[in-house]
Amino acid sequence: MFSIIIPTFNNIEYLKKCVHSIKKNSTYDHEIIPHVNEGSDGTIKYLIENKIDFTHTEHNSGICTGMNMAAKKANTKYILYAHDDFYFCPKWDLVLKKEVDKIGHNKFYLSGTMVNNGQIKLDCGNNLESFNEKKLLKEVDAANYYDFQGSTWAPHLIHKEMWNMIGGFSEEFFPGTGSDPDLNMKLWKQGVRIFKGINDFKVYHFGSIVTRKYKNHPTIKTESGSRGAKIFLLKWGVTINFFKKFILNSDTKYLGELRDPQKNINYLIQLLLCKLNFLYIKYIYNINNKHKLI
Repeated sequence: MFSIIIPTFNNIEYLKKCVHSIKKNSTYDHEIIPHVNEGSDGTIKYLIENKIDFTHTEHNSGICTGMNMAAKKANTKYILYAHDDFYFCPKWDLVLKKEVDKIGHNKFYLSGTMVNNGQIKLDCGNNLESFNEKKLLKEVDAANYYDFQGSTWAPHLIHKEMWNMIGGFSEEFFPGTGSDPDLNMKLWKQGVRIFKGINDFKVYHFGSIVTRKYKNHPTIKTESGSRGAKIFLLKWGVTINFFKKFILNSDTKYLGELRDPQKNINYLIQLLLCKLNFLYIKYIYNINNKHKLI
């Protein structure tokens, strides 16, 4: 049904739990393809023993490169991007399939709703040691948000044709910050107008386990702070916040396909501020910093 791509970085126990949840709570059979960054914790041995195909780099290649490498192995029509610290809740794929069938074409970006560290506040533990799977399965159906507009995060599903058309993730956003809205902007430029977050497509999110593990590490980079936002601005001429607010209408109630934004006074003022910020980043910030963004 779906090709589930999971970048992972020395996070074997969470990856095991993620794979367990997919196999336990899916209605259909899916292709699971992790990308292993480094894998010094036994991840590769685990994947081989469980006959799970994967790609591998001996270093931390980041989310974008890992996703792009693993997606080349996908044999289904759909690319689903997941984090290795997700637990997929029951009926997630049944919900997605119904949504895809209802749309009837391949120009869409469908995203899930995150439980715990996300939209739905249901505490079933912040790590594997405290994780209460029984409580989650009992209470998750009653814990709801709403279908929302303009999602820009994982888990997300897009058609493989659209993925190939836009070239997947843009690798200049290493290790990953800013790459999700950039992917959305590329889809927007290709005429995609369905950007929908689905309430009933739920995953439990333990909360960026790898990012927390390597925070402030002297050599291992798992987040890029504001660098991704600056790259996005230089690439597209607007900020991520502008794109999400005025084009994607992010986090508002889903009302159907998006239309081109209304260019009212607020829109024009915020666009002008984006242009001034663009000029500052391009001609002042870059000159005064040793390592240029692009």
